[in-house]
Amino acid sequence: MLDQLQALPADPLLGLITAYNEDTNPDKVDLGVGVYRDESGHTPIMKAIHLAAEKHLQSEDSKTYIAPVGVPGFVSGIKSLVMDGTSALKDNRIAAVQAPGGCGALRVGAELLNRLKDDITLWVSDPTWANHIPLISSAGIKIKTYPYFDPATNAVNYDAMDKQLAELGSNDIVLLHGCCHNPTGADLSFENWQSIAQRANKQGFVPFVDIAYQGLGDGIEEDVKGVRYLSENVDEMLIASSCSKSFGLYRERTGCLMIQNKTVENARAIQTQIQDIARAIYSMSPAYGGYLVDLVLNTPDLRQMWETELAEMATRVKSLREGLVSHIQAAGIDRDFSFITQQKGMFSFLGISKDQVDQMRKDFSIYMAGSSRINVAGLNTNTLEYVANALKSVL
Repeated sequence: MLDQLQALPADPLLGLITAYNEDTNPDKVDLGVGVYRDESGHTPIMKAIHLAAEKHLQSEDSKTYIAPVGVPGFVSGIKSLVMDGTSALKDNRIAAVQAPGGCGALRVGAELLNRLKDDITLWVSDPTWANHIPLISSAGIKIKTYPYFDPATNAVNYDAMDKQLAELGSNDIVLLHGCCHNPTGADLSFENWQSIAQRANKQGFVPFVDIAYQGLGDGIEEDVKGVRYLSENVDEMLIASSCSKSFGLYRERTGCLMIQNKTVENARAIQTQIQDIARAIYSMSPAYGGYLVDLVLNTPDLRQMWETELAEMATRVKSLREGLVSHIQAAGIDRDFSFITQQKGMFSFLGISKDQVDQMRKDFSIYMAGSSRINVAGLNTNTLEYVANALKSVL
């Protein structure tokens, strides 16, 4: 029976890890895999997380199952982190469940949508994170794309996006990146969020926000300003939150799905639904990452330490963006790359061809996605000039 299945090709991004590790060039640069790296190229454990781990180890006295909702302090902490000040949070209209990473939150959300109607369509940005489509479509949801990124301006083409949103209806779900758009780094403006809220009310579609980089753009509060506005101006929405980037918990697979409802009664009903879905997929969420985030968010000194460190990470990424543009200009490249400094978060499109991407890998051992998406956090002060000169060579 099993011999009927054929081997699948390697995941394009994950395949870069193997290729990079096997490369013997001492000057090689990994701009492909989307993890934060420090100046030495290391993905560190955040200090607040390290202290929380020590504190948890001293107090943990059992490995029994946690509650179906997850770690209670984690769930309430993430709800507050993303939705603080919103009437939905104050009125207890948000159902939520801890999930195995942002991926788990997205999948539980997709399964919930699958229980509503047979003819639901979920719309994702063009382009979007590579795993959005396989992750959500495998739950049986039909997916289409809406215009988002304009390669000519290296920015959001909101007019084209709004034109598509104006054609949607009550059977449509619109997946939005809360901040630090992956893969382009081009974010919606606050005015865009206001317009989306108006469109959602007029057309009847439901927003589904994926927020995986809170704090790595303009700040913890600033990065969810649009999401909170949306919450205040629509009745229903879904939010998938990930702790991989903002807390450095890549391995722990720690995420949260939140569902905003019209009423408290709706929220109670949806709470039973998402816990039932989680039970059918993975039974109980991994507890460890939830305990650590709970401690960080609800222990004042750890919370302050985490906020400071996250701000330092965001500042470093912005500095790398500015440094790369500066070195590109110094290299004498006859093309405007200033858009890199205007984008947010860890990612940016360089806007070069697939052949040029391949040439940078072949000639300079610089690894990036075939779309020319780079992880800006994979750079450091010692590689900026090297990457800029390589870019000049392929251009």
